[in-house]
Amino acid sequence: MFDDELKTEAGEAVIETDVPQGALEEQLTAANARADENYGKYLLAVADFDNYKKRMQRDLDSLVSARRRMLLERFLPVLDNLERALQSKAEGDQLRGGIEQTLRGFEAVLASEGVKALEVQGKPFDPRVAEAIGTSAATNGEADDTVVTVAEKGYVMGDDLLRPAKVIVAKHASE
Repeated sequence: MFDDELKTEAGEAVIETDVPQGALEEQLTAANARADENYGKYLLAVADFDNYKKRMQRDLDSLVSARRRMLLERFLPVLDNLERALQSKAEGDQLRGGIEQTLRGFEAVLASEGVKALEVQGKPFDPRVAEAIGTSAATNGEADDTVVTVAEKGYVMGDDLLRPAKVIVAKHASE
């Protein structure tokens, strides 16, 4: 029924029909041993990878925690200045000067982190960086959709928008 030689794409395959039963069992036992060994290696590789993922997550969490701590530590002196300003008996210009110094402290911490305030006053309204919260009649020759008032500053860190500016936009009265 079967020919002793078969033709395949890779060439000729020879089927031995007179192989002793013991040799086939030895081959099967050896193949099963190799399969068991490879499965054991697979399980070890999966366990190693799982341990790697857990270690990387711990390292990342630790790094984020340390960076967060450093940032918060830099805000503490600014907080101390605010508390001192509230406890002082200073009036008028002295109180204003203390608050201005505290503001400069906050701005310095933000600048050291790469945070910058957006400059949108007098520029065309850009919905990618500003949120229009109202309109105002255009005066002084402003063009439509020009930012006339910044109600709340917007901030960027590098190319990332942290918070859009909230602005009032100029509009000419409908004619």
